[in-house]
Amino acid sequence: MRKRGMTITQIAQETGRDRKTIRKWLNKKEPQIYRRRISRPSKLDPFKDYVRQRMEEGCLNARVILEEIKAKGYTGGITTLRLFMKPLRPTVIDKATVRFETNPGYQAQVDWGRFTVDWHGKEKRIYAFVMVLGYSRMMYLEFTEDEKLDTLIGCHVRAFEYFGGRPEVVLYDNMKTVITGRDEQGHPIWNERFDRFACHHGFLLKSCRPYRARTKGKVENGIGYVRKNFWPRVRAFTGLDDLNR
Repeated sequence: MRKRGMTITQIAQETGRDRKTIRKWLNKKEPQIYRRRISRPSKLDPFKDYVRQRMEEGCLNARVILEEIKAKGYTGGITTLRLFMKPLRPTVIDKATVRFETNPGYQAQVDWGRFTVDWHGKEKRIYAFVMVLGYSRMMYLEFTEDEKLDTLIGCHVRAFEYFGGRPEVVLYDNMKTVITGRDEQGHPIWNERFDRFACHHGFLLKSCRPYRARTKGKVENGIGYVRKNFWPRVRAFTGLDDLNR
C-alpha cells in the first residue's frame, strides 16, 4: 500500500488500524515473528458455567454473583468476574437524563415492582411496594399479594411510620388505583378515596407527565436495586411475612 503511494492515514482507514500502529509496522525492517500466546488457566474457569446460568436467570450484578461463587470456593477477585460477564451482558443503550433533585422532606416517589415466585409448587405473582425519599434516597420496601387500593393505603401508612414522617409531595405514575383518568387539559383525575387519604395525612399528590416515567427515576432505580441486588439473594421463604422480615 505504501509503495502504491497511499498515505499512513489512508492505510489506517483501509485496514481499520490506528495510524501509530501503521507507522510502527512501516518502520520495521522485517515482519515481526508470530508467537502464540499461552493461555493460563483462570481461577474463574470452574465457575463460568454457574455464572452463565445465574446471568440467564436474570442476575447481572457482579457483587451478588461474587458472593455466591466465593461460597463455592472461588478465590479470585471481582475484576476477573466482571471482565468475563461484560460481553455476556445484554447491551442497553439509555438516553441521558438531567438529574432532578429536591429539598429534604419535600418529595417521595412511589411505584410497584412485580415478581414471579414458586408458591407451594405453583407460579404466583407478588408485588413490591417501593417508596423512595427524593433527597436522601432512603427506601421503604414491602411485598404484597395485590395492588389494590386498601393495600396501597396500608403500605403508605407503614412507610410513613418507617420514615418517621411524611413528605410534602408524593409522585406517582399513571397507576389505576391513584389516577382514574385525565381531563381535557391532561390534568390527572385522582381517585376520590385516595385523594381524601392524602388530604388527611397532609401531602399533595403529583403525577408523572404521560410517557415521561423518567421523572420518577429515583423509585425506578429503587426497584432496580430490589430486583438486581436483593432479589437474587432470596432463595426460599415461607410466606410474605417471612419475606418482608
